[in-house]
Amino acid sequence: MTTTSPAAPAAPAAEQIEADVRRALDEDVGSGDLTASLVPADKMVTGTITCREDAVLCGQPWVMEVLRQVAPSARARWHLQDGQRCTPGGKIVEIDGAARELLTAERVCLNYLQTLSAVATRTARYVQEVRGTRAAIIDTRKTIPGLRVAQKYAVRCGGGQNHRMGLFDAVLIKENHIAAAGGLTAAFRAAQALTQPVSFIQVEVETLAQLQEALDAGVNMVLLDNMSIDTIREAVRIANGRCSLEISGGVTLDTLREMAETGVDRISVGALIKDIKAVDFSMRFADKPLERA
Repeated sequence: MTTTSPAAPAAPAAEQIEADVRRALDEDVGSGDLTASLVPADKMVTGTITCREDAVLCGQPWVMEVLRQVAPSARARWHLQDGQRCTPGGKIVEIDGAARELLTAERVCLNYLQTLSAVATRTARYVQEVRGTRAAIIDTRKTIPGLRVAQKYAVRCGGGQNHRMGLFDAVLIKENHIAAAGGLTAAFRAAQALTQPVSFIQVEVETLAQLQEALDAGVNMVLLDNMSIDTIREAVRIANGRCSLEISGGVTLDTLREMAETGVDRISVGALIKDIKAVDFSMRFADKPLERA
């Protein structure tokens, strides 16, 4: 299989994409594609994938891996790269290959494109809304099980940033951790004592009193949970640059700009991933043109 386009930057590891696609093919193809077997084995076609709406494209590495596993002799010519804008009716990719193989690959390819492009498109809307402020748009762990790496890549394609990948790479001390550990400061000190490397230690606070306790303890990343705009403004004043402030909870496109203008550093949005609407892609076949000498 060959392609005329370079891989998108900052894509996940090839081993991760391969595992994602293998799971998807196992559940869709199983022991074999019964309907595709009705097509002559030597039939060659060009499959063209188009997008039927305005969107930010995402999913190319997964499409290419589907082709590698199902249609290894296929050739793909990409007209757009991940992170670029699709226009209604615009061609995304043309794929030359055996009809049987492309028929088998079609649904899984489109599933990845419609889901990941939906995340990238929604993220781009949120990023545009905060443009000109210091606030970065951050994702959460509210992902579709089995698609976390892919969906966090899609957030990056939309211009957003990733929070922790999971429970293993960073510490986020929330209300239940604080209650179970004997208080905010006690939980933070326990986190500082961890011997394994962590990307960051962040503490969630629900009141300004907790914010002050976090500052006194030396916390340098604070998550303001479900606070009103006025309380967020006061939190920014109290922190006065002594820690990074992130907003979580109650974030919508209607409230986003006002939240960003409070001066916080980050706004985490679960809706980037969990409230998406699939982008409309389709694949159509045509007889493969004869190769020119």
